[in-house]
Amino acid sequence: MCSSLVPHGKRLVQFQTGRDFSVSVKLLQNVFSVFSNSFSSVATAADVSFRDSRKGNNFTVSYLVDSLGLASKLAESISMKVSFENKGNPDTVLNLLRSHEFTDSQISSIISDYPTLLVADAENSLGPKLLLMQSRGASSSELTEIVSKVPKILGMKGDKSIGRYYDIVKEIIEADKSSKFEKLSHSLPQGSKQENKIRNILVLRDLGVPQKLLFSLLFSNHHVCCGKEKFEESLNKVVGMGFDPTTPKFVEALCIVYGLSDKRLEENFNVYKRFGLTVNDVWELFKKCPAFLGYSENRIIQTFEALKRCGLCEDEVLSVFKKNPLCLRASEQQILNSMETFIGLGFSRDEFVMMVKCLPQCIGYSAEMVKKKTGFVVKKMNWPLKVITLFPQVLGYSMEKRTVPRCNVIKALMSKGLLGSELPPMASVLACTDQTFLKRYVVEHDEKLVLELMSIFNQDRVS
Repeated sequence: MCSSLVPHGKRLVQFQTGRDFSVSVKLLQNVFSVFSNSFSSVATAADVSFRDSRKGNNFTVSYLVDSLGLASKLAESISMKVSFENKGNPDTVLNLLRSHEFTDSQISSIISDYPTLLVADAENSLGPKLLLMQSRGASSSELTEIVSKVPKILGMKGDKSIGRYYDIVKEIIEADKSSKFEKLSHSLPQGSKQENKIRNILVLRDLGVPQKLLFSLLFSNHHVCCGKEKFEESLNKVVGMGFDPTTPKFVEALCIVYGLSDKRLEENFNVYKRFGLTVNDVWELFKKCPAFLGYSENRIIQTFEALKRCGLCEDEVLSVFKKNPLCLRASEQQILNSMETFIGLGFSRDEFVMMVKCLPQCIGYSAEMVKKKTGFVVKKMNWPLKVITLFPQVLGYSMEKRTVPRCNVIKALMSKGLLGSELPPMASVLACTDQTFLKRYVVEHDEKLVLELMSIFNQDRVS
């Protein structure tokens, strides 16, 4: 990367170059070469199912809630990835997992992480794979633990691939259980593709990258772990900038830095500089949101121009980006559609600008969500529309976890004449923590009323 654009950080990562590899994990040797072609066509079944009718989606949600105890919100999210109209195949999959002593909690976790298993062939695909792992000496507890941590192992093809992958995951899990950190090593021809990938994965583990993030990289098609010099350079930049290796943001930053060519980096910096950002501004925004630096020149320009068309001046656009770089996720059309949605609800153009300046992420909210939340606080609660302009954060709050439970308490108090004739300020009700809300509006009353209000507060509330 261009040296003038790169922040200088302390070089913190030491890479193994010698042959002093004491703990054998030769089982790692060939596993990485098969990753790109390892997975079965489980996802294909999900894609076909996804095109089914609304009836299928509704059945899927009900099934996930009733059979696995999933929250309805999570079940709805999963139904966007996999859908089915009867319980035949899903029941067979769940029964297979239970027969191998997976607990209900483990099964819920597996399906949440890898829902397409529900439409996989239990008899001819999943069953033989579980038996193969058992044949490698896995106890029931080892098998259930490993599959729960890495359910995508059940989506791999080929006995050798599954066996090797099972062994590497087991090796890392067992080493991580030691009270004293155990450094894993390998012995492969120096400079080979396998040596690079294994070496880089183990370097990330030594830095403290958690298992969940480490294992996700093993399945990723990103080439960040395949290089050598570029990996070392990228990793040291990310570490030197202060990213915490235990967080997803660390891996995201590493992938972004690794994937940026000098030319692309310079182009992006030049665009941001044209809009008034300094090099230091850009790096600070990158630390806040790594994806910020990965957007194309066209996307950056389109987003800036779209916000200006909405009525923001250039300084206001810069302020919005500094407050929330994720604004770049919203396309030009999404931004313009967002403005139309707010204006259609009765907000003026100036009020829309006010809300964007206060809560930039609101331009990425779906029209359905904005209409639903606005309708609730205005029509159900009778707060004036203008209050949302002054407190747009309400649009980002969860209806199930915060807005509805608290508003139900307020309505109960209003009906009893305990709050006077006027609604309390919206921010007073919604901006505080649960503890502060309960102290402010619930616990001050007599014991009988407190029990009644707590029942209202907790009714159908998603924790």
